[in-house]
Parts: sequence; C-alpha cells; structure tokens
Amino acid sequence: MIIPVEDRFTEVQFQEVQDILAEFSCSLSPIPGTTRTIYAIRGDERHELMINRLEGLSYVARVDTIQSQFKLMDIKSELYNHEFGIGGKTLTRDLLVVAGQCTIDPKNPNFFIETAHAVKEAGADVIRGGIWKPRTSPHTYQGSNDAVEILLRASEETGLPVNTEVMDEDQLKIAIDAGVPMLQVGARNALNYSLLKKIGIMTRGKGTLVLLKRGMHMGPISEFICAAEYIVAAGNPNVMLCPRGTLPALDGYRNHPDESITPLLKQQTWAPVVVDPSHSVGRAIYVPHAAMAAVSYGADGLCIECHVDPRHGIGDDPKQAITPRTLAQLIKDAGEIYERARKYQEVYNHHEAVPAG
Repeated sequence: MIIPVEDRFTEVQFQEVQDILAEFSCSLSPIPGTTRTIYAIRGDERHELMINRLEGLSYVARVDTIQSQFKLMDIKSELYNHEFGIGGKTLTRDLLVVAGQCTIDPKNPNFFIETAHAVKEAGADVIRGGIWKPRTSPHTYQGSNDAVEILLRASEETGLPVNTEVMDEDQLKIAIDAGVPMLQVGARNALNYSLLKKIGIMTRGKGTLVLLKRGMHMGPISEFICAAEYIVAAGNPNVMLCPRGTLPALDGYRNHPDESITPLLKQQTWAPVVVDPSHSVGRAIYVPHAAMAAVSYGADGLCIECHVDPRHGIGDDPKQAITPRTLAQLIKDAGEIYERARKYQEVYNHHEAVPAG
C-alpha cells in the first residue's frame, strides 16, 4: 500500500508508479478516501528492489506491505483510519439502523411510503426497500424497475437515505444513476466476484456505501473478508460486513444465527459490522432478541425488516418483518446496549495498550 505525500498522485506520478510496478508484475489501484487517496499494490509486494524504488520517489510518503489474504481490509492497513457514514451517523461511532420492507410492492406503493415515514418516526437512519428480489423459484415475484420511483419518493418525503439490493450490472447502473446511497449485496451474490469488482469500479469516488451480506454457504471468516476485498480493491472502501445467518438452518430459525462472529471480524478488519437479524432467525417474534444479541457482540449497526402491516406485505415481510412500534422499542434498547458494549471495548483496548505492571 502506497501513501502519497499530498492528498493524491498527479496523473504523471500515478503513471510513473504504475510503470515501476509493472516491471515486477504488479499493478496499482487507487482507493479514494474522505481526505486522502491511498494506493493498493496488487500482486506480490515482497520485491525489495520494487519497494526501494517506490520509497525513493519524492512524492511517496511511505510504502506499507501487508502479507495477508486481504491487504486492504486488514486491520493493520492504512484504511484502519478510514471513516464513513450515512443518515447523520458515523459508522463505528454511532449505532446505525437500516429498516424497512423486504420488498416494495408496485401495486401497493402506499404501504412502502407509510412504512418509510413510520421507520423514520421510530428512529431509523436509513430506509431499506427491495426493488429486485432473488427468488428460489422463477415463478415467484422477482421485483420490478417500477419500484425505483417508489424508493426515491420515500427518500424525498422522509429526508432519509435509502438502501436496496442489486444483483447484476444492469440493476447496479440503474441504482447508481438513481443516486441510491447504499447498495446491498445479498447472500446469493456474496461470492460473485465479477459483480463485487464491478460495484467497486462503478461506485469509486461516489461516496456510495456497500452492505455486503455473508453467504449462506460461507466457510471461514477470511472468505467473507476476502469478498469485501474485491470491492475495496476495485476502488470503494465504504464497505460494511453483514452477517445474516448461514446454513445449516437451526431448527425453528430460518438460518443459523451468526452474529457471534462480530468480534472475530472486528479483530481482523477495520470494516464496520452491520448485522441482519431478520434473515438470521426468519420470524418476527425472534428478531428483537437476535438484534440485541448482535449489538451486545459489538455490531456497529442493524439491518431490520419492518412493515406497517406485515400481513399484507410480499416477499419475506409477512413472516419476519416487525412493526414500527416494535422497531421503536428495539432501537431504544439497542442504543443502550450499544453504549455498554462500547465501554467494554474501551476497557479492553486500554488494557491491551497499557503493559501489565
């Protein structure tokens, strides 16, 4: 990873660095931050001559080499100091709550508009709304481009930013052109590396946030973090990791709740962790419990399905969406737990930093 002296390289400087790296079969990827652009070395960083030549350039402050599977997502990388936020909240400093319907029904747009206003009143920071939906059966509702206007209308009326899932490049382009500030990558695309790279490229420098869900069949935690690395390496460091339950399903739950991996993720990477308790447990009655557990494990945010009238929702809403009234209580309780969890983390960090004796 290359840190420039100024806030970014000029075109001439960038090309000179590229030429040096090319001699060692490496390449350069810019990662725009809020105040500074850093540059990731893609390839084997262990060439001593290459590092010496780079550090000899007057416009290079330093070169950091990180030998791990996820050089950019690693907690030791320069991105450790990268901060981003949405809805007036700064991730890792404030508890972020994303809430709304699983699926927007174009035939009943008022349901979503009412839900948007209700989740804002309950205290949510971002409205979630599914425009396009991945379904196991091709005969079930797959979403509609018509829902884009409904999503944007909800944002305009409430003043809150919105979140929606994209599953391919066409949907990605529509969402970006519409100005959707938070994109979601669902469990089925968690290892779709082509899509992840495309998201990083197409959102580079736009300030777009990406909520990356953990795949249902994912194995090691490193695989999850490496998936996020694809987005960051392609140019967008505004990535949040989202545990949402894995397989095999636990009897009575939709999936096997995995909010307990939150501390493990935060020990290895700087990325905020935003847990989806709705898909983890799959039933509205269990969602508040799973949400509280996630925050107690140190989650930086929650992504929750909520509907003003779940019985008349479509998609997953009838079985796992909570009501705005429950959401309001959940946000209040989660906020209290979040503050307590932060204190434990501060105590831990203090004892780690101060040698015993």
